[in-house]
Amino acid sequence: MTSDAAPARPDATDEVVDLCRDLLRIDTTNTGDNDTSVGERRAAEYVAEKLAEVGVDAEIHESAPGRANLVARIPGTEPGRDALLVHGHLDVVPADPDEWSVHPFSGEIRDGYLWGRGAIDMKDFDAMVLAVVRDWQRTGVRPRRDVVLAFTADEEAGSDYGAHFLTRRHRDLFDGCTEAIGEVGGFSYSVDEQRRLYLIETAEKGIDWLRLHARGRPGHGSMVHDDNAVTALAEAVARIGRHRFPVVMTDTVRAFLAEVADVLGIEIDPDDPETAIAKLGPIANIIGATIRNTANPTRLAAGYKDNVIPGRATATIDCRSLPGQSEELERQLRELVGPDIAIEYVQRQPALETTFDGDLVARMSEALRAEDPGAHPVPYMLSGGTDAKAFSQLGIRCFGFAPLRLPADLNFSGLFHGIDERVPLDGLQFGVRVLDRFLRTC
Repeated sequence: MTSDAAPARPDATDEVVDLCRDLLRIDTTNTGDNDTSVGERRAAEYVAEKLAEVGVDAEIHESAPGRANLVARIPGTEPGRDALLVHGHLDVVPADPDEWSVHPFSGEIRDGYLWGRGAIDMKDFDAMVLAVVRDWQRTGVRPRRDVVLAFTADEEAGSDYGAHFLTRRHRDLFDGCTEAIGEVGGFSYSVDEQRRLYLIETAEKGIDWLRLHARGRPGHGSMVHDDNAVTALAEAVARIGRHRFPVVMTDTVRAFLAEVADVLGIEIDPDDPETAIAKLGPIANIIGATIRNTANPTRLAAGYKDNVIPGRATATIDCRSLPGQSEELERQLRELVGPDIAIEYVQRQPALETTFDGDLVARMSEALRAEDPGAHPVPYMLSGGTDAKAFSQLGIRCFGFAPLRLPADLNFSGLFHGIDERVPLDGLQFGVRVLDRFLRTC
């Protein structure tokens, strides 16, 4: 039977910590190279085992040896309704233990937090989903609609071996799915002691990863040389790295700023949104990146000997485009680098944007307010990208909703791909309660 009001029992809120800790201890580092990426198969098998323990059958699909994706379906009580996709990735970005206060794959509990690479990106949500589903199976709860679970590989390198593989080769697994929830949404931002904004992702920027290639005349490093590929590349990279792209206000950002203005009691100048965004503290880094296209140099490669001028040099640029701005971003970049630098796209995936309305949004908001009376849900745009880019190609309306109530002083955005990544234990347990309420009623 379904239940519209009863929250998850203590078993689920206790178990989520152990589940998350187990997942953090599985090194699922995704280097972007199949030969050096590790652990995704082991993590998928762990999830399958935990689901099997409570009677849920799951399928594991490998896109390449070790690159494992898991999908399961929880039948609802109203089979005529559209299904909901709940997706989370199992891979993580690399972590250097020498930079961390704890070992990044230790799953250490310290100071009220669970520490480890993936703690908020996004094994916390994976564990929440597992905890809720296991609790349902033990106690006979069923959702109203079918819930499809997808635990994916390769999100941190563009999802080719993960969500995109599933949507290309196994799209039947998502039959009936019209809406989805995934990472980086539903987290809190404290306005004051009584009020918290909860940012629900309704949009995300496009991925436009590219490489710049410069060519020149090879030669001896001791001689005067006016056709140096490294010099040409360095100048182009510097122009990109220092460039500020113009402000472009999307519908989502306008809606977010309007809500913020109302809650904070401030006026926001649409011609100068950065002044207001600067007042948002730790989340300003995310929000500030959603009012313009961005391009950040991340890697350089050139040469093979100290005294040899190489004939070519390469740079990688992490570009993120606003909805509808990918072509304009390319035009701007070509103008910046000049005619002699070649541009090669490594990943090009479109931005996404939906509206902040409908029954699913209402259910999210109700679940948040039931657990936190000071909750004020608002739409926002994620400055990065997620597996939603793949699932949206199936016509699925995607949201970021991985609920967390966070301490007011935690720099949440700074933990993504950073050092000392950690999630508050009570935040994990809050997330389980909210997710349970939401999934029962949606």
